[in-house]
This record gives sequence, C-alpha cells and structure tokens, in this order.
Amino acid sequence: MSEIICVVGARPNFMKMAPILAALKTYPWVRPLLIHTGQHYDEAMSRVFFTELGLPVPDRNLEIGSDAHGKQTGRIMIAFDSLLEERAKARLVVVVGDVNSTMACALVAVKRGVPVAHVEAGLRSRDRTMPEEINRIVTDMVSDLLFATSPDAIENLAQEGIDRGKVHLVGNPMIDTLKTHLAAARARDANARFSLAPKGYAVVTLHRPSNVDDSAGLGRILEALSGLGRLLPVLFPIHPRTREQMARLGFQGAPGVTLCEPLGYLDFLGLMDKAKLVLTDSGGIQEETTALGVPCLTLRANTERPITITEGTNRLLGDDPAAIVPAAASILAGDVPPERSPSLWDGKAGERIAAVLAASVGDD
Repeated sequence: MSEIICVVGARPNFMKMAPILAALKTYPWVRPLLIHTGQHYDEAMSRVFFTELGLPVPDRNLEIGSDAHGKQTGRIMIAFDSLLEERAKARLVVVVGDVNSTMACALVAVKRGVPVAHVEAGLRSRDRTMPEEINRIVTDMVSDLLFATSPDAIENLAQEGIDRGKVHLVGNPMIDTLKTHLAAARARDANARFSLAPKGYAVVTLHRPSNVDDSAGLGRILEALSGLGRLLPVLFPIHPRTREQMARLGFQGAPGVTLCEPLGYLDFLGLMDKAKLVLTDSGGIQEETTALGVPCLTLRANTERPITITEGTNRLLGDDPAAIVPAAASILAGDVPPERSPSLWDGKAGERIAAVLAASVGDD
C-alpha cells in the first residue's frame, strides 16, 4: 500500500479534499491518511463539515488552534514534522488551498524529502500584503505536483518558472462538492427558516483583515450594510474574527440586516443558491456563486480568482464600502451578469486529481 497524507486545516480545505478522498477509494493500492491540523476548531466552522461532506474522521487532529500567523505556522510545522517522523513510509503529502496549514505542511514535507502535491496551485492576487498570497507562492515553489483550477493559474506558474510538466489543469474540486450536495442543500430550505423569500435577499460574509481588523473601516462597511438592508433583506452570518470587531463597535444589526452565527455547509450553500446577490471578501465564495449563477460583489481591490469575473458572475467593488449600495441597486435594476461557468468546473476535478496522485505513487 502507498500511503498519501492528505492535509486539511480550515473550512475551505474540507470542501476541496472531500472529492479527492472519495475518488482515491477507487485505487486499491492507495492508503490516504487524513490529517486535520486544527487550524479552525470552531464547531460550526470545522467539525460539522466532516459530517455534512461525508469525510472520514481524521486519522489525526494536531489541535493547533488559532494564533498569530508566524506562531501558528511554526506550531503546525513542529507538529507535522513529528507526524512525518512517525510515517516514514509516506509517499506523498497533499495540501489544498492557501491557509497557513498549506504552506507549513508543504515546507515540512519537502525538507524531509517527501514529495508535495498542491491542489489549487497558481492562483495569484499580486497582493503580497495578503498572508494567503505568500502561502500560495511558497507552496507552489516547493511542490512536485501542481493542480490548477483554471488556465490563468497555469500562466502564472509559467511566468514564475515552474516546470510545465509538473502542472495539471484539473478543474475545481470545491465545485465537485457543491454539485454533489446542492440538492440536499436546497431541500433544507434554510432561507425559509430566516423568513427570506427566494431571490429576495442578500447574503454577506466578511472576514479578511483588510476589511474587519480596522475599526473605522469596518464601521464604514457596517454603515453600507445598513444601506443595503434598505434595498432588500440581508443575512449576515458572522465569522468569529468579524464578531470580535463588531462587538467593539457595538453593532448588533440594523433594520433589514439580520445577524447570525456561522452556518454549516449545506445551510449556507442553500442560502447562496436562493439569494438575489452575495457580498463577500472570500475567494471560495467567488467560485461558488459563479457555479450557482448568483451575482457576487467582492469587497476587495483584487482577486486571485479572475476567472470568476471573466467567465463567471463576480464583480470587484474595490475597497471602498461606498460602492456596495450602488452595485446592489444595479443588480436589482436588472444589470445581472450572465450565468456561466468555466469549462472544467464540471464536478469531476476530484477524479482527475486522484488519477494523477495514484499514478505518481505507483502500485506497490
């Protein structure tokens, strides 16, 4: 048996890893070992995903928890290094996305001589103030197999001198998970539980430091959300990072704006699917709204997922919250992007990735 160590650490990782693990079951000579670093440990943002997505219970949880970027990365590296020392026969380490766990485990693996596969390689925002951008660049530079979700990612890797023979255009495994679970998400009628009419409300998510760590900036965003609530009902599931800052500002909602705790994957997917529009700063949600055909307004100056603009339903607002209400009003007036989705976002990315992984470790 060839052991492949599959690493997850934060909420988006779970959606990307689930279809890969499912597809690896068809290769009897492969033994996946699922490692959860514990980078996200909130019940609503972590463990529930293993239940809803059908992921097996992790073989090991490193229980790292939250911390400053440097400290968290270091703690993950120390814990994962100890794990790799125990797993001397591991043939490959698979990391996904761009969180601290991704880079930390990739660095540990390559220093121990274990090949690294990076799922979602080549995405670039060109903004090195984003910790995720550093994680993406470093992980790609040390990886032996690079799985790209879109052609622009392959171009980025080529510009950085990555050997094209290492790179595979496979599509987007997060969209595999969406397509697998969409019917179940719709059946839950989460919008009805919040008394929201289909296509009659907006969903908001905010968590990036550039939007929520500065009290004055967050205050302007909350003021804009109050204006959005005057156009249509707004549901705002609050990320733990955002909740702390909002508490300092004393914001408890506004007319038309409903605050709630973070939601499980199925409920949130169902809410996005039936929304009139989504306002976010999340990369993954830019992709999911494109797959759903739902207009997305991204409160960022840049995106590492430009294909969601050129071949999707996403629009960059920049970093000025004053753009939120006019952009939403334009959508309500009928200025809606066409429903379209990149060609390989077809629900089979996990199968393509698993085939390359299985071939790379061989049948021992």
